[in-house]
Amino acid sequence: MSVDLELDPSDPTPLWSQLAQRLRELVASGQLPPGAPVPSVRVLARQLTLNPGTVAKALQTLVADGVLVVRRGEGTFVAPSPPKLTPQERASALKAAARPLAVTARNLGASLEEATHALSEAWQDLEKPRGAQ
Repeated sequence: MSVDLELDPSDPTPLWSQLAQRLRELVASGQLPPGAPVPSVRVLARQLTLNPGTVAKALQTLVADGVLVVRRGEGTFVAPSPPKLTPQERASALKAAARPLAVTARNLGASLEEATHALSEAWQDLEKPRGAQ
C-alpha cells in the first residue's frame, strides 16, 4: 500500500482515530479500492511508528463499521461494497456525521450555503482521480 497515511501528533484527536479517518478517506476516494489488501497491524505500526495496539484499534473500528473485512488466514481487505444499512440507519449516520460540520460552520459564523458549498467541494475532492488533488 503506497498511499499517504500522515498523522498529526499535535492534533488532539487520538492517533487511532486519525488513522481510521485517514483510511476511511482513502477508501471513499477510491485510492484503496474494494478488495484491496490493507497492511498488517505490525507493518502499519512500523511504517507509522505507532504502538501496534493503536493501529489495531483503528482497524478494528473500521472492521466493525463494515469498511474493512478480515479474511481468516489471508489478512485485512477493503470491503467489497459499502456497509448494508437500512434507510433509517443511513439517515442517522449522515446526521451524526453532519453535526460536527454544522457546529464548526456556526462557530465560524458561516451560513448554511457556505457549509453546503464546503461539503460539496470536499465531495468533489474525493471524486478526483488519484494524484489530481
